[in-house]
Amino acid sequence: MAEPTPATSPDLAVPTTPARTFWQRRVRDPIVAQLTQGITPEKIALTVAIGSCVALFPILGTTTLLCFLVAFLLRLNQPIIQLINQALWPVHVPAIFGCVKLGELIIGTTHVHFNLRHMHELFWKSPAAFFQEFGATALHAIVGWAIVAPVYITAIYFITLPIVRAVTRLKAEAAAKAAALHPEHPIP
Repeated sequence: MAEPTPATSPDLAVPTTPARTFWQRRVRDPIVAQLTQGITPEKIALTVAIGSCVALFPILGTTTLLCFLVAFLLRLNQPIIQLINQALWPVHVPAIFGCVKLGELIIGTTHVHFNLRHMHELFWKSPAAFFQEFGATALHAIVGWAIVAPVYITAIYFITLPIVRAVTRLKAEAAAKAAALHPEHPIP
């Protein structure tokens, strides 16, 4: 014998959440996800290591987009990787010269003399002539960067990880102490 289903009254109706708008689904939610992902100590250390390496990619004007793409694909924290990218701009040009020198050494080509003013003028006068004259130099820089990148990322990761873990532990201990002192106002 089947049991009768209980009648539901309007007073017991479960409140429903309003449907999310297009703006929430397509704009806000992806932005919030990018800002809050990669918060574990391991992900933060990985973000610092990979972000600082990509921030030193030896082609000017590419690092912001590259950092965004790498963070998106590897699910790293966007604000941290972009902050690192911006913080490293003072060492970017010297790193480019180092990458060019290493690339030339590895490939076995002759030394290219840089004149930044000439490079700038040539780029704006004739981009094709600029790439013809300095394309090999860019290739040397990319080869040098690619050789150093895995070692650099590994070293920075293993240097950063214990520091981030210690900071996380200290933050958790401070939050626990604050919660014990003031249980009515816990610190998140």
